[in-house]
Amino acid sequence: MMALSESKVPPDAQHYLVCGTEDCERNCQFYCDDCHQPMCEQCRDEHQKNTKTKSHEVVPYKQRKRPLPVEQCKIHPTKEMVLLCEECQIPICYKCTATKEHRGHAFNDLEIDFDEKVSLCHEEIAEIRNYFEPTSQDLKKEIAGDVTEIKKIMDGIRTSMKTEAEAVKKLVDTVTSENIKQVGKIEQSLLETLNCQNQEIDDYITYLNDLIKTFYGYLSPSNIEQITSALKSESFIIRPIPETSKPVLPVFTAGQHSKEDVAKLLGIITVPNNKPENRKIKPMETVSTQLKPTQKQRKQDREKSYVKQTLSLSSSVTKVREYTVPGVRRVFHISLGKSGRLWGSDSSGNLVQTDLQGNQLQKIQTNGEDEGYHTVTQDGGLIYTDKQNKVINRITPDNTITEFIKTGNWEPLSIHSSHINGDILVGMWKGGEGKITRYNKTGTEIQNIQRDNKGQELYELPHYITENINDDVCVSDNNKPAVVVVDKSGNHRFSYTGQRSLFNPYGICTDVLGHILVCDERSEKVHLLDQDGQFLSLLLTSQQGVKYPRSVCVDDENNLWVGQYPINIVTVYKYLQ
Repeated sequence: MMALSESKVPPDAQHYLVCGTEDCERNCQFYCDDCHQPMCEQCRDEHQKNTKTKSHEVVPYKQRKRPLPVEQCKIHPTKEMVLLCEECQIPICYKCTATKEHRGHAFNDLEIDFDEKVSLCHEEIAEIRNYFEPTSQDLKKEIAGDVTEIKKIMDGIRTSMKTEAEAVKKLVDTVTSENIKQVGKIEQSLLETLNCQNQEIDDYITYLNDLIKTFYGYLSPSNIEQITSALKSESFIIRPIPETSKPVLPVFTAGQHSKEDVAKLLGIITVPNNKPENRKIKPMETVSTQLKPTQKQRKQDREKSYVKQTLSLSSSVTKVREYTVPGVRRVFHISLGKSGRLWGSDSSGNLVQTDLQGNQLQKIQTNGEDEGYHTVTQDGGLIYTDKQNKVINRITPDNTITEFIKTGNWEPLSIHSSHINGDILVGMWKGGEGKITRYNKTGTEIQNIQRDNKGQELYELPHYITENINDDVCVSDNNKPAVVVVDKSGNHRFSYTGQRSLFNPYGICTDVLGHILVCDERSEKVHLLDQDGQFLSLLLTSQQGVKYPRSVCVDDENNLWVGQYPINIVTVYKYLQ
């Protein structure tokens, strides 16, 4: 039997793995990502003790990094393709980075990207086998059960119809029999009347015959005296013929009925005009802890995609709850952390973390003002801008504050940690000019966005920033004033400048449907746009109890959190259903 290559072996296949160390035949449990070698527990321990290899990353075998297949660059045949151009999404070699086609582009390690994609493919296969295919088979069984149930129900309906028809037939036979009996009685009565009339005529004819005989007796001359006497008597007068009447015959009137009448009589079958109920699809179980972060992110993306298909804008906005943020005078920016924790800041540099019961957990004095200068990262830590010292600081989950990124001559104003890939987007300002700088999660600068394709400045004061589900970078620029949106490559997509009135944008966020929500200082309302910049509605106004909205964000339950001026209260609203 031909052995499968590792790339073709199903991820859940049961096959015996042998340690890759020479002369070791023990069972493989681990994998060195640097050496690309499988190893047993004992060899792993020796590998990590060795001074040459102790810094290598050894992981459980299922979490191993797949070795990159060796392929030569098509442009530079002597070089191997080891990088992935983020802009062009093609593998290249190191020499390609210096060519004009890729100048200024961001690059990733191709081996890391390849490993992630292979892992994702294995994850997809596992999900198909462990969830999608079994769930589909369950649906087939449910459908088969419905087929059996339908046949049973239809047989019952047919039996009921036949029973109903038999009952009607019996009723028809009974009525017909009674009608026929009635016809017999009428016939008998009529015949009796006619027989009586016939007997009366017979009696009258007998009388006439007797009378004739009497008159013949009077015809003899010897009876002249008798005839004279008889002619004078009343008996000589002939009685009149008896009166008789013709019978009144009955008439049969046929019943007035139609097929519809009979159908109503026998009962009808109808199908309710109800919308079919969707079959319930069991949700996917929680991702295995053995999956890598990129795989977990892919799982979350799929779940968000499902949520997106089932959510829509509600016809009304409902207030859910309120929270007081102690330690600040107003709430100009909100960052939602894990475990129900909230970071809020005012325009006086107060940055406070609180739980949902309103208990202050920690407070930091910063030089932040009315801008979105802090954000929670993928690992649950907080990063915030320090525009005076031109740095970005990090607060780790254990509350340690460290300098994370230096921004050179530019003052960092606003910041957002991408929920998609962990990139850090920073709105910068210097001498009346603005720009957006993208860093990866380790703090390495990978992109700058400052001008459109005509060389025009995109930003002046990018004081709030966020990212949409399609990778668009959405900036609230107070000086433009406008919401400026570019795609991931930095190409200008559109700018939103309000609705025929003065517009001064503040806090901005996006939701799972790609909506853009932005606070307007001028109208004191929250504007709702679609991801292409089309105005949809004024989502929040004074009618919902909002007077001075300054900051917005959307939580994992798709609720909208709104910070206001000049109070330290955050209000939560439900606007999706």
